[in-house]
Amino acid sequence: MRYTDGPSVACELYVEAAPPQVWELVTDIHLPARLSPELQRVEWLDGADGPRLGASFVGYNRHQQIGEWRTVCQVVELEEQRRFGWTVLDVDGRFAGPDGNCTEPAAAWCFELAPETTGTRLRQTARIGPGRSGISLFIDQMPEREEDLVAFRLDELRTNMTAALRSIRGLAEGDR
Repeated sequence: MRYTDGPSVACELYVEAAPPQVWELVTDIHLPARLSPELQRVEWLDGADGPRLGASFVGYNRHQQIGEWRTVCQVVELEEQRRFGWTVLDVDGRFAGPDGNCTEPAAAWCFELAPETTGTRLRQTARIGPGRSGISLFIDQMPEREEDLVAFRLDELRTNMTAALRSIRGLAEGDR
């Protein structure tokens, strides 16, 4: 799969906790920074103090192969106790490339919750592209390996997302 195809990854699991309890965890933008090896910290922008459509937050990231960078994320989906989604922009132009375009989302993320038996089915999705991101730097250097690079990044995201979802489950179920 090519980067411009908007490749994505999804992970899900069952949480033995009610949707309102899981919702509180997944809409806490500070929680992923505690669970992720890549996202280091976040903060709401422009006076926002919680998720609402159009609200933005800045994320400070670090990856061993590309160093540190900053993104601005905007909440684009918000359906109470059902969907929380945001897009990610390379606002500093770190990965913008020769055309300098950093207006297209570098990624899109979403949590989806669905009641199931006595708990919640929790799903997280991530789509990379169409805007440039850290992987674009490697694709520029090795265009003949694009599909391998995309597959590697999706595997990396899957591993991190699975660990984060398990941690969220542990937090939610630990509060019972």
